[in-house]
Amino acid sequence: MARRLFLERRSYRQNRLQDAARLLPVLGLLLVFAPVFIRGDTALLGGTSLSNWLVYYFVVWIGLIVLTGFVSWSLTRGDRKAQTDAPPSEEGQ
Repeated sequence: MARRLFLERRSYRQNRLQDAARLLPVLGLLLVFAPVFIRGDTALLGGTSLSNWLVYYFVVWIGLIVLTGFVSWSLTRGDRKAQTDAPPSEEGQ
C-alpha cells in the first residue's frame, strides 16, 4: 500500500505562491512579446497606431507590478505567520 504524502494547507499554499513568483518573469515576457509575434511588424504600419501599443505595454507593466506586489505580500505574510506559530526553541533551557 502506498503512503499518502500529506502537506499542511499553509505549506501547500506557500509552495504554490513560490511557483507563481518563479513564473511571473515568464508571464511578463509572454505578455510583452506575444503581440509582436502574433501580429508581426505589419500591424504597426497598418491599422494599429503606436499609441494603442503604448497603452497595451503600460497596462501590462502596471499589471505585472501589482501582481508581483500581491505575490510578494502573500509570501511575506505567510512567513510571518509561520514564525509566530512556531513553537519556542528549547535552546535556552
